[in-house]
Amino acid sequence: MSAIKGRSWRATDLRAVSVEAAGCTRCDLYRNATQTVFGEGPAPAPIMLVGEQPGDREDQEGEPFVGPAGRVLDRALASAGIDRQRVYVTNAVKHFKWEPRGKRRIHQRPSASEVTACHAWLDEELTRVDPEVVVALGAVAVRALFGKPSSVSELRGQVHEWDGRLVVVTVHPASIVRLRDAEDRRRALAELAADLSLACEAAGSR
Repeated sequence: MSAIKGRSWRATDLRAVSVEAAGCTRCDLYRNATQTVFGEGPAPAPIMLVGEQPGDREDQEGEPFVGPAGRVLDRALASAGIDRQRVYVTNAVKHFKWEPRGKRRIHQRPSASEVTACHAWLDEELTRVDPEVVVALGAVAVRALFGKPSSVSELRGQVHEWDGRLVVVTVHPASIVRLRDAEDRRRALAELAADLSLACEAAGSR
């Protein structure tokens, strides 16, 4: 593969796509979001993690998974023996959807039309990152990848084939953040790490 300034053409091309996405107005979410939050990581990469949408912290900083859910994801990746710097992390929807509650901005689930409007950017990332395995983090990511709503619990623990790629389905790390019981959080984190290990094995990157 040819390289440009020491990096693959895919990485260079992906940066150009991220610049284009910064001005996206394909749905109304851009009106209340601080900025587009594009994916981050190497291109190509063996594993691509797809979440739902940026949260409040991500919207402010412009990077995916840097808030509380990101810290949970980092712990699960470390437990699975996966270096986050070697995987590509993104979201199905690139703008933060929220509603005000006092001084707080409360996350709102993106609609099917918003997921569809943003799918072109996800396709661009998939093409350039060209992962061996895609990890769908939560139901919105599953819908974005498979094109229909599906049960995360029914799809977990297996390696699926979709559009010529391998897909592993697991929960979104934010669901673990919301658990109040410490033992429930510990168990859920271990299960998330097991799903990530499955993706790593499928990618043959151990």
